[in-house]
Amino acid sequence: MLDIKTLETSFQLVQAVDRDFAGAFYTNLLGDYPELQPLFANTRMDEQGNHLFDSLKFVVANLRKSELLEKTLRGLGTRHVKYGVLPQHYPLVGSSLLKTMANFAGDAWTPAVEQAWVDAYTAIVGIMLVGADYPVEIVQLPAS
Repeated sequence: MLDIKTLETSFQLVQAVDRDFAGAFYTNLLGDYPELQPLFANTRMDEQGNHLFDSLKFVVANLRKSELLEKTLRGLGTRHVKYGVLPQHYPLVGSSLLKTMANFAGDAWTPAVEQAWVDAYTAIVGIMLVGADYPVEIVQLPAS
């Protein structure tokens, strides 16, 4: 069961800094996992950052609309296959997402907030993997 209230409240801490957040996320992702750089070779990173943050906003805004959220996330998983995203990339992205959120949330990033986001990301990935037609496995995020 997702802790929707914690997800919504904690996301408010980063919502106002969308461009800074997206830039920091990709700096973390590609700095920590340079092997992912080829996935972004033909990508305009400013647009990609906007897509990332729009997706995060959509997910948080629709946590109470499970059918819409599941349909959208399955479609997102399908599209990510076309970009070359593999199941093993999802934990790396999740790790960078959590790292970036923790940096922006500061002292408000508590163990409970982190767990709420780990749970949410695990659920999101499970749905996206169904859309990508990959086997759904438990997502293990790398240790932070």
